[in-house]
Amino acid sequence: MVRRVVILAAFILVFVAGFLLNGRLTSVSGQAPAGLPAGVVVQKGGQEQFGHYEPVPNWPKPLTQLPGHEKWTWGAHQGIFAQNPNRVFVIQRGELPDLRRPRNTPVPSFGPSLSFPVNQVPFRNASQGPVASPPTGGGTGGVPNWGNDAGKEGVDYRWEHLVYVVDAQGNVNFENWAQWDKAMMRPHSVYINPYDPEKHVWIVDDGRHTVLKFTNDGSKLVQTIGTQDVPGSDGAHFNRPTFLTWLPDSTLFVADGYNGSRVAKFDKDGKFLATWGQQGDRGKETRPSYFNSVHGIATDPKTRRVYVNDRENKRIQVFDENGKFLDQWWIGVGAAHVYSVYMASDGYFWGSDAGTFQFVKWDLNGKYQYSFGFLGDSLGAIFAVHQMSVDQEGNLYTAETAGGRAQKFRPLRGADPAKLVGKPVIGAWRD
Repeated sequence: MVRRVVILAAFILVFVAGFLLNGRLTSVSGQAPAGLPAGVVVQKGGQEQFGHYEPVPNWPKPLTQLPGHEKWTWGAHQGIFAQNPNRVFVIQRGELPDLRRPRNTPVPSFGPSLSFPVNQVPFRNASQGPVASPPTGGGTGGVPNWGNDAGKEGVDYRWEHLVYVVDAQGNVNFENWAQWDKAMMRPHSVYINPYDPEKHVWIVDDGRHTVLKFTNDGSKLVQTIGTQDVPGSDGAHFNRPTFLTWLPDSTLFVADGYNGSRVAKFDKDGKFLATWGQQGDRGKETRPSYFNSVHGIATDPKTRRVYVNDRENKRIQVFDENGKFLDQWWIGVGAAHVYSVYMASDGYFWGSDAGTFQFVKWDLNGKYQYSFGFLGDSLGAIFAVHQMSVDQEGNLYTAETAGGRAQKFRPLRGADPAKLVGKPVIGAWRD
């Protein structure tokens, strides 16, 4: 009898432990199958919806919890960059009213047999369409503006808190960034140069055609590259720039951009050095150095190669640091639409695909390795990831334009390293 009780108690403990670890990687046979790295644990059951991560709930904490924001939520999230797990910079295009998913309702004015919202699909695109996050006209070839389609300020949106900082627990801090809200028109991406010991924060504003360099706490704007509100394609002008990347000597490359169709190169002090690229045949281009929406850029610190996301032509083009074409590969067909790219310190290249709702991994020669992700507005689902970042602990951070939120993904215990986005390149600072 005693033996039966002991066996039953042991069974219950195992069951409870398994329940508590639901979503974690648990071993099927106690050891990894042949061919996998030592120590990798194989998942039993489930699917790789989140890859080898678990989404972290309540990160960041809801905007509605803050005084004066009880009826407001996050807007279109353009960029995210993790300085460390306790200091993650996020940029958004203002705030939107906090709404709950409406009941499925017929809309005969649109057409027969139509209803809104559609099951399993997010009911609001925070970035595109009338009365979404302003300004309108943000797509490739467009001109951002504050026309009537942006809605009514204070009702349909609030142009507030374009930049905020989140700690490891999800607490939000606005620091000194609110003072720059009116100075920016369409903040697009955010970075810290990994080779800058002072950890300046860089923000690309494609609406005002500028690249802005701030002190780490946001108290001071220390440099502006480009001429505000004046588009162009020379050393002093951009035409809606999008993303940045650096080499170990702090040589800067600017993806320029939505309308600029080129890469611009600057030295560590912001002095213009060179440019390459010209506008191609959108959606059909195969020629080297022709671009249609330069929307993502990354460098390999070892070879000094520059990897450029030629978004509308669905390809990655590879150059040396002086713009000599070296290689290219296509990212997919049909819906494939990579928004941003990331060079990991382990020598692999990742893209966030807003068309297939996946994170995609290639080697540096373009050979496909792995992908994961799915569409939705539930925790861990994604809807148009516009920028991604990884911290020193391996946590993955995402900023969603259409989803209107930032998310944090924590590596699962026993995760396969090959299925994790690699940690960032470490340069002049580590925390």
